[in-house]
Amino acid sequence: LARALDAGVPAAWCTADEFYGGDQHLRRDLQTRGVGYVLAVAKSHRVLARAVDGPVRADRLTATLSARAWNRISAGAGSKGERDYDWAWITITPPDGETGGCHSLLVRRRISDGELAFYRCWSPRPVPLRVLVRVAGTRWNVETCFQTGKRIGLDEPQVRRWDSWYRHTTLVMLAHAILTVIAARERDRHTD
Repeated sequence: LARALDAGVPAAWCTADEFYGGDQHLRRDLQTRGVGYVLAVAKSHRVLARAVDGPVRADRLTATLSARAWNRISAGAGSKGERDYDWAWITITPPDGETGGCHSLLVRRRISDGELAFYRCWSPRPVPLRVLVRVAGTRWNVETCFQTGKRIGLDEPQVRRWDSWYRHTTLVMLAHAILTVIAARERDRHTD
């Protein structure tokens, strides 16, 4: 990510799963670069909030929210229609060493069973809740890409050396790109 940003790849936002969400160095680097983020974090992730004294777990902070704190918003179109969830947004205090801007904890609640997911968010300027939800929803595109790639062989390299793995992965990714273009053209042709 740092190499891409250093090379001038334009990015206003970054999103990632829990593995990266708890990485304070990543958060600080993105803040320094002025790149907003919506990073998934574990329910045990601790944040500082005005409503409580000291660091508190994300799930425990969420338990203090009123029913009015939740907003039903789509995270984008999915294969079965809009991906509607209930979302809550809590302003948090940044830890020492993190820059100013807008720090928040975003909480997604699945409508069917109430399962929660948590996101640590930052933006250099205030943004509407819908923007953070849209950024959080873009991660599904990556997950969909991984699932599709696995169907065409990305998860089955029978190799023992780096150069063999590199060739296999490159070929599968090229095939995936070609199939994506073909599918998009077919979809456009049938909607005209």
